[in-house]
Amino acid sequence: MFTGIVEELGEITAVETLDDACRFRLRGPVVTEGARHGDSIAVNGVCLTVVDHEGDEFTADVMAETLNRSSLGVLTIGSRVNLERSTAVGARLGGHIVQGHVDGTGEILERKPSEHWELVRISLPADLARYVVEKGSITVDGISLTVVDAGPDFFTVSLIPTTLALTTLGLKQPGDPVNLEVDVIAKYVERLLGAQGGTR
Repeated sequence: MFTGIVEELGEITAVETLDDACRFRLRGPVVTEGARHGDSIAVNGVCLTVVDHEGDEFTADVMAETLNRSSLGVLTIGSRVNLERSTAVGARLGGHIVQGHVDGTGEILERKPSEHWELVRISLPADLARYVVEKGSITVDGISLTVVDAGPDFFTVSLIPTTLALTTLGLKQPGDPVNLEVDVIAKYVERLLGAQGGTR
């Protein structure tokens, strides 16, 4: 489990393409400190498993399913990525409950800068719209954010200077893809209500 509080901006240092997968090597001095084989690290919101690590770099395998459901397939050498280690039991939940299981991808549609913050509009797949509500939580490229406005095919978020400076959302431009994970609690509630016929 993660909290959506990005620990550092990492970098892709190598990409090995396999038949039905790929292997990334990533640089991240913070997240590799004390890392072990099998540890979980979120890369742009996707939970990946550490295969190996040396110094401030680690490798992770990405299966075809993950490449198809996320934006990781567009990453190349030099791409910057958001990195977060799995949260420790008893640690502060600074963002919200994030699984690292991407539900779909969106696209940066518009950026409106202001003096102290920036409003970003992001496209939203139709099948995810029902889970996104005004002032609710959503994860964008692994970043826990609060929804400002929610439409049938888009939502907006406001980004403070810290988020702009320390995450990929400070770099991405209109047309760039982002990974989306909706609030898992909403999905469980929907499933439970469906199992009960929608009412009690």
